[in-house]
Amino acid sequence: MFKSLLRLRRKAATATSPPAEAPQPARVDAETLLRRMEWTVLKRLDGMLHGDYRSLMRGFGLDLADLREYQAHDDVRHIDWNVTARMQTPYVREFHEDREVFAWFLLDLSPSVDFGSGSLRKRELAAEVTATIGRMLTAHGNRVGALLYDGSSASLAEAVVPAAGGRLQVLRILDAVLRFQNRAAARDAAREKRQTDLGDMLARAENIIRRRSLVFLVSDFISRPGWEGRLALLARRNELVAVRLHDPLEAELPDLGLALVEDAETGEQIFVDTLDAGFRRRFAEAAARREQELRQVLARNGVDCLELSTHDRLDAALLRFAHLRKMRGKAGGHQAVSAHATAAAQATRAAQPS
Repeated sequence: MFKSLLRLRRKAATATSPPAEAPQPARVDAETLLRRMEWTVLKRLDGMLHGDYRSLMRGFGLDLADLREYQAHDDVRHIDWNVTARMQTPYVREFHEDREVFAWFLLDLSPSVDFGSGSLRKRELAAEVTATIGRMLTAHGNRVGALLYDGSSASLAEAVVPAAGGRLQVLRILDAVLRFQNRAAARDAAREKRQTDLGDMLARAENIIRRRSLVFLVSDFISRPGWEGRLALLARRNELVAVRLHDPLEAELPDLGLALVEDAETGEQIFVDTLDAGFRRRFAEAAARREQELRQVLARNGVDCLELSTHDRLDAALLRFAHLRKMRGKAGGHQAVSAHATAAAQATRAAQPS
């Protein structure tokens, strides 16, 4: 029934004064954020991932090593047809695997991610997962870059952080994310509302990502329709991982009485009666259908999905996701992986001593 539930506050029908806004979290700089993630998440993950790191972020580049005559056990896909034509006998290429990873973060920082029913908003969760994965990659000598999108097509021209290595590069990306947050706050104060179109961001990503890369699409996937084709093209050329940000309040409404619901994408506001059990059921069913459609799109294009809730632990979600990718690799399957953060947290807590 609603495109998204983005701001919910209790309001009596006879209220004469506007409700007080929730206190905004204190802003942090890039260095503070990265240091906090290094101590609270990366320290926990250190030693726990073990061999799962390669499952989470594996290299996929190939360097030509040699040419030799074809043998019966060789893969015909490795035949070099130009050499075969010249030599009049089949020749195959031999390769060395390049472990270096080029990674890109496609960060959706549009108005719809500026929501959280607890102490953490989806926008802050996006910064945290970027800091964590980015530092894990650069610590192993890999390069990372970022494309930031705030819902405006004009922002795509200026919001590119070229791929580079090192801790300083992660700080550059985080600084760009925090600057976009400040811009979003100014835009909201001016009541400038835009509808997100992920297709714009994915089209821009196709132009800037020149070599095969590991791409993290960090978004809540609240967007205008029509972006699925762009996703398929990007996934065909790269290894794409969807990082879906969500909040429990977007899937199920509590009984709050008469409530004011605002769509942060358009600014539209309406009153709803959450006392109505039928309305709450229809809302939950619509949210479940939208989630199922998203998972089908990702699975159809072979895109693994890491689902992150604003109410769950980031380290637990990453561990669960790495484990599922490792199990799929051992089984030799190609079905896309979807790791839900709630299940991750439960599995991790059960395995840890109290």
